[in-house]
Amino acid sequence: MDMAAKKTGVVRCSIVPPYLLEALTQQPDDHVAQLAQHSLEHDHHLRQLRTATPPRTFSTSDHPVAHQAGAPAPHVDDGHTPQRTIADAHGKETTPGTTVRREGQGATGDPAADEAYDGFGQTWSLYHDVFGRDSLDNRGLPLLGTVHYGTDYDNAFWDGTQMVFGDGDGRVFTRFTIAVDVIGHELTHGVTEFTAALTYQGQPGALNESLSDVFGSLVKQRALGQTAEQADWLIGAGLFLPSVHGVALRSMKAPGTAYDDPQLGKDPQPATMAGYVQTADDNGGVHLNSGIPNHAFYLAAIGIGGHAWEGAGRVWYDVLTGGHVPQDCDFATFAAATVAAAEQRFAASSPQAQAVRDAWTQVGVSLTSGSAGGPSGSAGGGRPAPGPVTSPAVLLVRRTGGLAGLRQERTVALDDLPGADADHWRELLHEGVLDRLAAEPEPHAVPDSYVYTVAYPADGDEVAVPEHGIPEAVRTLFQRTLEA
Repeated sequence: MDMAAKKTGVVRCSIVPPYLLEALTQQPDDHVAQLAQHSLEHDHHLRQLRTATPPRTFSTSDHPVAHQAGAPAPHVDDGHTPQRTIADAHGKETTPGTTVRREGQGATGDPAADEAYDGFGQTWSLYHDVFGRDSLDNRGLPLLGTVHYGTDYDNAFWDGTQMVFGDGDGRVFTRFTIAVDVIGHELTHGVTEFTAALTYQGQPGALNESLSDVFGSLVKQRALGQTAEQADWLIGAGLFLPSVHGVALRSMKAPGTAYDDPQLGKDPQPATMAGYVQTADDNGGVHLNSGIPNHAFYLAAIGIGGHAWEGAGRVWYDVLTGGHVPQDCDFATFAAATVAAAEQRFAASSPQAQAVRDAWTQVGVSLTSGSAGGPSGSAGGGRPAPGPVTSPAVLLVRRTGGLAGLRQERTVALDDLPGADADHWRELLHEGVLDRLAAEPEPHAVPDSYVYTVAYPADGDEVAVPEHGIPEAVRTLFQRTLEA
């Protein structure tokens, strides 16, 4: 039973791909391995918050700590400045923390807080000054951020309401505020949420990630005054500490070359559809396959020349915000939309429009919707069903998804479980409880939630149930079984 749901609503997106953190958990430095494992498993707290934090759909300055006794009144939005509030989590895994800087206030002296504040401003400036957009929602949405999140936390993410930054482990990663393109990347997830709302799964999910890389890179290029030829096209340059053999998390110019390190392995991103990765992990490989549209944008920007935010950037922004693509948009549909936008902006026979056409051709994406030269649509592929279990007293439990895109599975003999758990499993299986749960109308998709799959030899089939469709007692049983 295919329970893959169309992703809507809040999407919590993180800058460090799960495959990279997974590699860190296997390296010999126990400290770094433990911190990476903690970052991967930290989604438990975030998943508990997922249904309580709907996306903001109106302009507001209602930051939970934005008005404290004796503090200056919040800055009034005049439409010409960003509305920034930076808070400090003080090493706790809670948000927002204590407000340390508001719009118009001077530097705090804390590099993380001040980098976040400045990065918010540079991102706001790109969207406002170049594209005429009034913040993420085009209605003056305040930009909220929390720094010093967790202890040695190896990630940064957009939670649908604000940005959150970890400080890094100090051995592989430094603080995540150091890279302005990372800040632009995460805030662009907010822009996408308020515009195209691309499903965070498979090809639309990879496009979602790619758009964040595109505009994150443009934030950096504009801040540095670089042309497309001068830019390094790296995402997250400066995040790795000197011990790492790598230059960044990703390369738009040459996907697959950002790092090659004994601890991390080799950058696995493909540059063309010939290398498209079909997987059920990481929401259908959204951080892997984003390398393909990333490379197409790079090629288009180089072909057009000049400042990328004035050329290819305007075309991609037109598509993102113009209602030209569906939420489940595949690569081919998006490519065709960018060509149409380039023809409208620059004329059909213009060299700019031809540069966009050529870019998609070079990465192997057809300009005919649904004909991407490889897997298309939002499914992004999946793993084959597990083989039959070896005994009626044995079952396989698999959990996929979550914030970090983890896959965890365990084959277990019921007799090896504690008596109460074994009895609970027998009740679920023999009385058909799981089948009934799977047969219920599909609930509203919750991004970053898990899907549990159980294979049992009674009928030879798998039963897949989304986490938010499972009663708490059943979900707890699944978790205990996987973690035993």
